[in-house]
Amino acid sequence: MALLTNTLANIYSLTNHISWANSTFMGGKLTGLYLNDSCQFLQVPAKSPSGDKFCTRTFARRKSVKKWRRDEQSQNGMALERTEKGLEEERVLLSDNSSLEDDSAESVQTTVNNIASRSDVLQACTVTSGLIAALGILIRQVSHVASMEGLPILDCSTEVSFGIEMWHLELITGLVILVSSCRYLLLKTWPDFAESSEAANHQVLTSLQPLDYVVVSFLPGVTEELLFRGALLPLFGMDWKSVLLAATIFGVLHLGNGRKYSFAVWATFVGVVYGFATIVSSSLVVPMASHALNNLAGGLLWRLTSKPAK
Repeated sequence: MALLTNTLANIYSLTNHISWANSTFMGGKLTGLYLNDSCQFLQVPAKSPSGDKFCTRTFARRKSVKKWRRDEQSQNGMALERTEKGLEEERVLLSDNSSLEDDSAESVQTTVNNIASRSDVLQACTVTSGLIAALGILIRQVSHVASMEGLPILDCSTEVSFGIEMWHLELITGLVILVSSCRYLLLKTWPDFAESSEAANHQVLTSLQPLDYVVVSFLPGVTEELLFRGALLPLFGMDWKSVLLAATIFGVLHLGNGRKYSFAVWATFVGVVYGFATIVSSSLVVPMASHALNNLAGGLLWRLTSKPAK
C-alpha cells in the first residue's frame, strides 16, 4: 500500500509541472505514461510486492481534433495577418521614398529652370541699364533747363559732376573695402541675407563666362548711380534726408528675383554709404566706381566659393 501511495504521489508531483502525452493500456489497465517534454516512459506496477493488485483510475483529457485545427487555423491566420501588415508597411515606405525622390527631382528641375541663360542675362542687363541711364540723363537735363529758366530746382548736373581728384581714388578704395567687408560679415552671420544673395546670384551668374562678370558689374553700377546719386539725390536736396530717401527707393527696387527684405535692407545701407560719399566728393565718379567694383568683387567671390552645378 505504501508503494502505491508513493507511486501515485510521484505521478501527482510530476503532473504539477509537466504535461502528459499518450498513455498505454493493456486489457483496460494503465501500464505506463509518456511524458511530453522528455519522451520518457513511466512504468506503473500492476501489483504490490505483497501480491495485492492496484486499483487505478486514469483520467485523460486531450484536445479534440477540431480544436487543434481551430488553434492551428487561428495561428496561421495571425501569421498571415502579420505578414500582410508587414507588406503593407513596406509598400507605404516604398511609396514615401518614391514621393521623396519625385520631390527631389522636381526641386532640381525647378532650380535648373530658374537659371537664366547667358544671352538672357546679358540682354536684360543691357536693356535695363540703358533705361536707367536714359531716365537719369533725362532728369539731369530737365533740372538743368529748369534751373536756367529760373525755377526753384537744383541743377543736378552742376551739383554732382563727373570731376575726379586724387583723393577720390582713396575714397573709392575705402568704400570698396568697407562695403565688401560688411557684405562678407553679413553673409556669415545673417542666414536670411545669405540665402537671398545666393538665390539671386545663382539665378543670374551661373551661366556667365568670367569676362561677363565685368559687364554685369559695371553696367548696373554706373547707370544706377547715375539715376539715384546723380539725379534723384540732388533733385531732392543735397542733405541727409535726401540721402535716406534716395537710398530707400534704391533698396525697395532691389526686391524680387529671389531677393528678400534682408537684401533690400542691405541695398538701402549701401545706398546711404554711396549717398554720403557723393555729398562729400561732389563727384559722380566716386559712387559709380565704388558700386561697380563692389559688384565685381561680390560676383567673383560667389563664383570662387559656390559649388559647381551638377
